[in-house]
This record gives sequence, structure tokens and C-alpha cells, in this order.
Amino acid sequence: MPEIVTSTNMLAIAGLLGYLLGSVPFGIIVARLMGLGNLREIGSGNIGATNVLRTGNKAAAALTLLFDAGKGAVAVLIARAWLGEDAAQLAGLCAFLGHLFPVWLGFNGGKGVATFLGLLLALTFSVGVSACLTWLAAAVALRYSSLAALMAAATSTLWMLLFGHWDGIVLTTILTALIYWKHWPNIMRLKTGKEPKIGQK
Repeated sequence: MPEIVTSTNMLAIAGLLGYLLGSVPFGIIVARLMGLGNLREIGSGNIGATNVLRTGNKAAAALTLLFDAGKGAVAVLIARAWLGEDAAQLAGLCAFLGHLFPVWLGFNGGKGVATFLGLLLALTFSVGVSACLTWLAAAVALRYSSLAALMAAATSTLWMLLFGHWDGIVLTTILTALIYWKHWPNIMRLKTGKEPKIGQK
């Protein structure tokens, strides 16, 4: 963890703003604006880019991916510029939690992979790039978005260690645990061979 230098009140504000930014359900917004219907009634019902892709609209999926990653990155960058590194990590974590548990959707949100990658890119660019490349390599080779996400998350703490960013290890460990928890149904389907591949409706 980074050294705590910001006051408790300011950290609370940074966390709240990070959460509110992360809770914006861009997948649902993009799907509705592009006439794709209610994303909750499509495919897995998830609000992320993978489920948007199941509509067959690659542009909508790309926009969702960009916006979901962007909200994690923006939360980190604003908190860092405004307060410092401790606030940046907290804001990133809270943006991630906002995507997973958005108040606007009854705390039933997405699985957070894009937001996870976005906040990592903003927090520690080398680690973020490494996690993104891990996801990409696994997705291309295995064709399972969920498995690629699990591999990217699992290696994120390793990348922190390899690049010498010791102050980010606690954060990536927490994020990884949450991603595995949210992906538990996917893990069960992967074991039984019932998990849909990328691009499958």
C-alpha cells in the first residue's frame, strides 16, 4: 500500500467520487442509444463489453470497453492530480466497486474486467500494459473472454512485483479476488465446457 498522506475526509470524498464514476453503466447506455435493446435481456444479462458483443454490434462493444476502462482510468488520474497516490489507489478501487455494485442497478453490476484494466493502465502503465497483453494473448489463443480475464487478473500482482511496484500489491490482490468471485459462474461453466466463446451469441 502507498503511504497514507491524505486526510480521512478527503480520502472519503475521493472514494465516493470514484464509486459514482465507476457506477455509470455504459454498456446499458450504449446498447440503448444504438438501438440494441435492454442489455439485461440479452445473452448473459451482464452490462459489460463481452455481452454487448453478443448483440453482433462490434462498434457498440468497443465503445463499452473504452468507456468502462476509461472510468477506471479517469478516477485514478483525477484523484492522483487532486490529492496523491493513496487517493488514486482508493479512487481506482472504488470505481471498480462502483462497476460491480452500481447503486442505480440495485447493486447488481458487471464483472469489472475493463474497469480493472483501465485503472491499472492509469495507476502503473507498465503493469496495465502487461495485464492487457496477457488478456489479449489468452483471448486470441483460447477464445474465452472470462478465462482471459482470470489470467490477466491472476498475473497482475506478479507484474507489480516484477516491475517493482510494491505499493500496488495489496490493491491488485483485492481486485483479483473480486474478479474471481464475480467470475465464479464462468469458472464452473469452463469446467463443464459450457462457457460461450468470444463472439458467440
